[in-house]
Amino acid sequence: MAVIKSSSLLIVGAGTWGTSTALHLARRGYTNVTVLDPYPVPSAISAGNDVNKIISSGQYSNKKDEIEINEILAEEAFDGWKNDPLFKPHYHDTGLLMSACTNEGLDRLGIRVRPGEDPNIVEVTQPDEFRKLAPPGVLQGDFPGWKGYFTRSGAGWAHARDALVAAAREAQRLGVRFVTGTPQGRVITLIFENNDVKGAVTADGKVWRAERTFLCAGASAGQFLDFKDQLRPTAWTLVHIALEPEERALYKNIPVIFNIERGFFFEPDEERGEIKICDEHPGHTNMVHFANGTAMSIPFEKTQVPLEAEIRVRALLSETMPQLADRPFSFARICWCADTANREFLIDQHPQYQSLILGCGASGRGFKYLPSIGGLIVDTMEGKVPQKIREIIRWNPEIAANRDWRDTLGRFGGPNSVMDFHEVKDWTNVQYRNISSL
Repeated sequence: MAVIKSSSLLIVGAGTWGTSTALHLARRGYTNVTVLDPYPVPSAISAGNDVNKIISSGQYSNKKDEIEINEILAEEAFDGWKNDPLFKPHYHDTGLLMSACTNEGLDRLGIRVRPGEDPNIVEVTQPDEFRKLAPPGVLQGDFPGWKGYFTRSGAGWAHARDALVAAAREAQRLGVRFVTGTPQGRVITLIFENNDVKGAVTADGKVWRAERTFLCAGASAGQFLDFKDQLRPTAWTLVHIALEPEERALYKNIPVIFNIERGFFFEPDEERGEIKICDEHPGHTNMVHFANGTAMSIPFEKTQVPLEAEIRVRALLSETMPQLADRPFSFARICWCADTANREFLIDQHPQYQSLILGCGASGRGFKYLPSIGGLIVDTMEGKVPQKIREIIRWNPEIAANRDWRDTLGRFGGPNSVMDFHEVKDWTNVQYRNISSL
């Protein structure tokens, strides 16, 4: 059945991609859109529920066609951050330093930054050059072995939580219905009927029938559908350090400092005056092995990080801002995303369940696409995705055959290997703070 503007459309997941999909459906005039999520917006387990995320138009692929297509998608998203009145207030054009320490890291960096093609990008190789990227007294470290490239403008960060809430509120204003919380918003199963998907059932027993269902459940998507090993829920670690009120002005407007082997940090957020720091590594899984021989990484919520992550954060600070290296953490959290086997997105009409549209596989880089990714997901429903793009983001279980769950996917840092939470012996003991109060 063809979709018309009044067709019943159901979105499972109110995180970054689900909310973006709701917004784009509403902006295109669809009038019967419902979003289900077990948490109020912004979801406590959504990777987008965060104070800041890196925003740039950079790409991440190795193959020429993939590079070109990712650049197109990234430019569309960046245009939204710069020009869409809904998202523009949440973007901060502070500049972005991308750097590495080893030859292998620098080779990978060359995939993400092309300094010769943009006069706005300058090479940074000496400790003094790194220190001059911020006001005196901020970047006091020695930056041992660091080399990188500084994008002076056209890159920075967005206040993720505020942008996500703004998108959801605008979608609601345009008529989208958000049903959130447990049990009424917690999907327990999709409705599989006549070799198709016809909606979902929530924990309160309500049946939500729909002509098209969008599965945008992030790292939890594998709980509702067999993805044939195409998704691996992977988690990263982040902490906050609170600055004293008299310190905050000094650190304001510093660029995002990112070393793809060490980690990254941002200027302090305005509300709490906290600096967010992430240690860089290939990620954690939570692998559960089943009796039938299959295995799956199962996400869980935790507002602490492994002690190994704390050590890595403090090592990053000792090289960059040693004056903060011993400060207590004011917040800590693990943050989940879903990796595909090649880090390309999985956005497609399911080949077997024709009424099911997939918006999954953000692969650790999905948030910056908030302004535009929903348009691509809606284009998928409408059959408008160019073949060259569709070929890269399509349902493709062949590439996940015999998948190595420990594949680093080109990421560095820490032990340079994918870790598993079952191997973690000790965690931090940071005072609990509800994620919704970030």
